[in-house]
Order: sequence, then C-alpha cells, then structure tokens
Amino acid sequence: MSKPARTDLPVLLPFRPAAPLPSMGLAAPVLLGAGALAVLAASFGASVALAQAVGPGGRDAAATVLLRWAPLIFQGFLFNVLISVLSMALGTVAGLMLGLAQISILAPVRKSAWGVTQFFRNAPWLVLLFYAMFLLPYEVRIGGLAIPLPAWAKAVVGLALPVAANIAEIVRGGVQSLPEGQWESAEALAFTRRQTLWMIILPQALKRMIPPWMNMYAILTMATTLISVVGIQDGLTVTRAALVAESRPELMIPMYLMLLLMFFAYCYPIARVTLAMERRFNVEA
Repeated sequence: MSKPARTDLPVLLPFRPAAPLPSMGLAAPVLLGAGALAVLAASFGASVALAQAVGPGGRDAAATVLLRWAPLIFQGFLFNVLISVLSMALGTVAGLMLGLAQISILAPVRKSAWGVTQFFRNAPWLVLLFYAMFLLPYEVRIGGLAIPLPAWAKAVVGLALPVAANIAEIVRGGVQSLPEGQWESAEALAFTRRQTLWMIILPQALKRMIPPWMNMYAILTMATTLISVVGIQDGLTVTRAALVAESRPELMIPMYLMLLLMFFAYCYPIARVTLAMERRFNVEA
C-alpha cells in the first residue's frame, strides 16, 4: 500500500472536545459569595483606616462618624426594600395579566399586549420613573373622596412599569415552554381554555417562573436607588446628606461602601435561594 503524498496545504485536525472542568457543586457559589463579602468587608475596613489617616486632626474618628450615621442610612435602605416590595407586587399583578394576554387566542388582544410589553421592557427605567413622577396627579378623586398620591407612590408605579413588562415575558415564556400535549390532553378531556390554563398549565409553569421572578426582584431592589434622582429620601439620599453634613470628603468611600454592603447582604441570599430553586425544580438556565 503506497504512502499518502505529502502536501504543504493546511489540514484541519479532527475535533477533540476539551475535558470538562471539575464541578464544585454547591460549594462554588458559597465560596464566591463568601469571597465577595470578604473583599467588600476588607475594602470597607481599609477605606475607614485611610479616611482616618488622611482626615483632619481634632475631629471625631472616621469609625465614630460612620457608627453615628449607620442607623439613618439603614433606615433609608429599608425604605428601598419597601419600595422594591411594593413595586414588585404591583408589577407582578400587571405582568401576569399582560403575559396571559400575549397568549390570547384573540389576535387584537395578543398583538396589543405584545406591543405594550416590548415598549415598557425596552424603555429606560429612569425615563419611566420621570414620566410617572411628573405625569401622575398629586391626588386621585373617587367620588367625593380625594386620595393623595405622594411621591413614593408615584415611584412605585414608575418602577412597576418595566417590572410588569419583564414579568409578562416570564409568564409567556413559562406557559409556552410546556409541551403542546398538555393543551391537547386537556382539550380531549373537554376542559375549557380557562380551566386548562388555571388548573393544568399555570401550576406546572409556576416552578419555571419562580427563579427568573426572583432574579427580577433582585435587579429591582438594586434599581430602587434611582428614586433618589427624583428627590425621594432613600438610602442613597441619606448617604449623600450625611457626607454634606459632615463636610469630610475622605468619608465618601467608606460611607458608600457601607450602603453597598447593606444591598449585598440583602440581594446575595436571594441569588442563593434562586440557584437552589433552579436545582430543585431542575430548570435549565
């Protein structure tokens, strides 16, 4: 048998898949979270020490000032959490209706819901917040009763608009991810479309919706700092006010890091629970 002739042309070698990386299981996210928390804590401690070193003499220590303002900053952070909970509740209700409308058998309803979803989903959150603050009235009259609409309530509505659009996509995706056989089996059993949706489809799709819903809530919580731009007293506003009151620029980094630690301590457990639920429900990312 003759040997194959040699050639100077490039030859494509056969594909050899790389060996998979060893899995660390649940230990990897825990170690990453602990490492991030340690880095933040170390950065906070270093910033406090640096502020103390470069600060003017004869004034309160940097740690003393931070301890004095920490309760007020924490109260402002709790207001951020309250805004996030209210916005998520309102956005979830609106998003559920909007998502179900996207799978309606009526074409006008389905197309209108799709258009509204795409508009609010792709609009900047800050722009929607400004529109809600300036276009919504200061009070709503129902009959002879005047119900005031404070700034924080307008902010809840402004943040709920993009949340509702994203929740609508989560609902639509969760429902449409189920196999068509579920609908066909329910139709064979003489179920109406409403019965099929509420008794068969939504209970199965719920476990697929919960992890992205929780991720959406974590994103919303971090986005609540936008309300400080429209003059609402939240954690970020209180932090800025503390810096102005103290007139010590060297405290800027430790104060903002303290607020960052509060958000991290609240949002990271949500991410951990989301990951645990994804593994429990065996939902593919």
